[in-house]
Amino acid sequence: MSFILKLKWFFGAQRVPYVTAILMMTVVTVAGMVPPRMIGNTIDSIQAGGLTREGLTHTVLLLVGLAVAGYVLTYLWITTLFGNSILLEKTLRSRLLAHLTRMTPSFFHRNRTGDLMALATNDVIAVSNTAGYGVLTLVNTVIGITVVLITMISFTSYKLMLASLIPLPFLAYAINRLGKAMRRRFLESQAAFGKMNDQALESISGMRVIRSYVQEEDDAEAFHRVTTDVMDKNLKVAAVNSLFQPVISTIVGISYSITLAYGAYLVFHDEISLGQLVSFNIYLGQLIWPMISFGEFINILQRGSASVDRLETSMSQKADVQDPAHPAEVAVPDTVEFRGLSFRYPGAEFNSLENLHLKVDRGQTIGVVGRTGSGKSTLLKQLLRQYPVEPKRLFLSGVPIEELAVDRIRSWIGYVPQEHLLLSKTIKENVALGRKQATEAEVERAMELASFSLDLTQMKDGLSTVIGENGVMLSGGQKQRLGIARALLIDPEILLMDDALSAVDARTESAILHNIRQVRAGRTTWISSHRLSAVSHADWIVVLDEGRIVEEGTHEELMLLRGWYRSQYDHQQMEASLEEEREPSR
Repeated sequence: MSFILKLKWFFGAQRVPYVTAILMMTVVTVAGMVPPRMIGNTIDSIQAGGLTREGLTHTVLLLVGLAVAGYVLTYLWITTLFGNSILLEKTLRSRLLAHLTRMTPSFFHRNRTGDLMALATNDVIAVSNTAGYGVLTLVNTVIGITVVLITMISFTSYKLMLASLIPLPFLAYAINRLGKAMRRRFLESQAAFGKMNDQALESISGMRVIRSYVQEEDDAEAFHRVTTDVMDKNLKVAAVNSLFQPVISTIVGISYSITLAYGAYLVFHDEISLGQLVSFNIYLGQLIWPMISFGEFINILQRGSASVDRLETSMSQKADVQDPAHPAEVAVPDTVEFRGLSFRYPGAEFNSLENLHLKVDRGQTIGVVGRTGSGKSTLLKQLLRQYPVEPKRLFLSGVPIEELAVDRIRSWIGYVPQEHLLLSKTIKENVALGRKQATEAEVERAMELASFSLDLTQMKDGLSTVIGENGVMLSGGQKQRLGIARALLIDPEILLMDDALSAVDARTESAILHNIRQVRAGRTTWISSHRLSAVSHADWIVVLDEGRIVEEGTHEELMLLRGWYRSQYDHQQMEASLEEEREPSR
């Protein structure tokens, strides 16, 4: 019942196809009660010597007609019923993906990738099977048993029927115990499957590192342990599953024994005819499938219930950042202002940002520098609205960011992260990810601004070059420049570059920054970098240390302060000079 309640939105929307399929199944089941009755009457006619040629012909033709009609109706209800289960599978996958796209990073911290993959594969299929094959077995159980029992009482003997049903309470007890064991073991197998997905994902994505450290055998051994655990847990599921049919067959066999013994007694005492006994045995045989269906239904229902619970648990989780009930309207972000903002990642013990005060006007370029782990990336991510922030601490155009629609905020921003996500598609499709209607000329212009034009000429297929999963055929610098081109193509109000030039050489960096300054006049640019030459041209530079702003000003002002910025800049300039001196000797 809980399974139906949790999916009532689907069963309600598809009630007409389901009712139609159930009605056709009912007609087929009722029609299936006619042949045994006719066979029994024919046997009685033979025994009494009253069977005629015409009567036999009429019986045979009627049986053939019922078989053809049953075939057509069965085809119709199967396609209708299982068509609905396929639709449910598609709908659940679409809903799950839509849900995942709305989730913030903290959701993915709480949920392993392997478990999410298991939801989209095994769990969705288990729910779909329950909505298809599960409904089939349920209807066969309820309608099949009901129709057969009524027919037994009406056309044979209620005494014989009651005697044959004596073993059924044992069947109910056994099915109940097996169903509980199936649910428990299926949940364990799904959890193990999620762990296996995680292990496979880590191995494939980290294959270069694994090979470089000669850890292939260790990784293969670790994967072997995980797959062995999955196999063991699935074997336990199979062990329980394999008990359903033997238990049912044994109990049905006992029913046959009782029927044969007691039925022969009733025939001997003329309480029923031989034809009725034969008909009853056929009806009892027709009870076997509903009984097996009952076991299958409990089996599938337990799997489906476990899976729908897992799906519901995942999809019931809300994003940490929600749109306000009545979003404020802001045309463009004229200012970005932090007023004493502090931030701590969910589950962390210490703040990553502490009491930040900073105001940025539209059109300015802001440099963010500092030691590793000082909070540079965290500062930029506050503008992406991925995590909740303290109320009235971060303002866009004087409006608290929590009062603005999330999609509206993100429509203003182009983000170039440290780790670039590239799809296994063409270069053009990767660059035009945020603006699919862009022309080829616009894509080429964005790539020129990102200093990728020369690289493109060296690729045989140009913009149509497929770069492989996550840009496997590209260097680190090429990946970064494609990410920059992708952000420049959408021409955002606010461009966030999170250490996006770390893998390019100084000359290429200088060219890209020169191009960005030219095309982004009047728009805001944030540049986070370890290389101070990348921010020396900025209108304002902030130096972070343990989440606090310890120095700020223009490049010239910071050089006069003789603090961390000055010492780090001098150190990097000395390294650059030494590198240039070594170049001619190579």
